[in-house]
Amino acid sequence: MTTPPHRSGLHHLELWTADLASAEPAWHWLMTSLGWIAERVEGWEQGRIWRHGDGSYIVLEQSPDGLGTRSERRAPGMNHLALRVQDRAALEAIRAEAAAHGWRELFSELYPHAGGQDHVAWYAEDPEGIEVELVVPG
Repeated sequence: MTTPPHRSGLHHLELWTADLASAEPAWHWLMTSLGWIAERVEGWEQGRIWRHGDGSYIVLEQSPDGLGTRSERRAPGMNHLALRVQDRAALEAIRAEAAAHGWRELFSELYPHAGGQDHVAWYAEDPEGIEVELVVPG
């Protein structure tokens, strides 16, 4: 009996942005740096998709139904998105380049253990305040 390939529990996650033109470059850089593949949907100019090798994907969309201009992670709803990074070297490389791509580091005084002594991660927010945590496995 063969074991089926490992799949994440995530099918997709859709993030709304107030301004796709300002948010997309930061997300494109981050997602492709993590090995996710960008997809374009012909005729859909208000959204972008990045797909992981396991089939899950993340959508960044500027919807006419969106409210406000900035995400507030402390309000009810999603606090942050946590993604795995390959290893500590990859984490350091992303951290070194992130500001040039629109990301603002959070909890820098606690890096790399802002999540606890046994947790190696980097936290940042995009130009609209959506927080991302990059976690080194293990």
